[in-house]
Amino acid sequence: MPVSEIKNAALKNHLLAALPKAELAILLPNFDLISFTLGDVLYESGEQMNYVYFPSTAIVSLLYIMENGSTAEIGIIGNDGVVGVSLFMGGKTTTSRAIIQSAGTMVRLKDSVLQEEFSRGGKFQELLLRYTQALMTQISQTAVCNRLHSIEQQLCRWLLLSHDRLDTNKLIMTHDLISNMLGVRREGVTLAAQKLAAKKLITNDRGTMIVIDRPGLEAAVCECYKVVFDEYVRLLGENIFRQSA
Repeated sequence: MPVSEIKNAALKNHLLAALPKAELAILLPNFDLISFTLGDVLYESGEQMNYVYFPSTAIVSLLYIMENGSTAEIGIIGNDGVVGVSLFMGGKTTTSRAIIQSAGTMVRLKDSVLQEEFSRGGKFQELLLRYTQALMTQISQTAVCNRLHSIEQQLCRWLLLSHDRLDTNKLIMTHDLISNMLGVRREGVTLAAQKLAAKKLITNDRGTMIVIDRPGLEAAVCECYKVVFDEYVRLLGENIFRQSA
């Protein structure tokens, strides 16, 4: 694959785009560009990880799987970040499943190359550590939101987090999949989506949701979204997302 194509994909990831040219040049020859479809699994809970993934256009959902098979989303990663923080934080496994929530592309980096470059310090290490802190904030705030706020508020938060990481207003996602992400009943998601559609904040039809009034969603969401958004901006800069809250 041409290096120029890999570079273009890499630069769509905001962490990689923030690297000095010299540091990015070291990494570029080691990247693989891969396309993913909705529902593809990057890794399972407890599975040894050999790569980190920097999303360009794809979005990845981190899911916790209970013993009875039920799931709940603990985090969303898109072009703002990296999938596989365990590899540079000292571990090779994680307790979550990483699954493609929105189809698209990612650049992949082997763990040995990642660790060598991370050990050099520099901007690469700094960005990865700052991103990890931001992701931890998202995970902890998600736990609070799922416990204390209504399904409608949770859906607003989920839509805004996803919208931040996409270059389109259209989200391809069935109510069944969203219910698995939020850890709630499908009927609850359907009712919440109908309420948002009635307020003309989204359109909701056949596995596709389109954000038509983002300011309205921001007004309807609980404080959890803003807490997470502000922490990402504080740690990673105002350009981490395509739009501001």
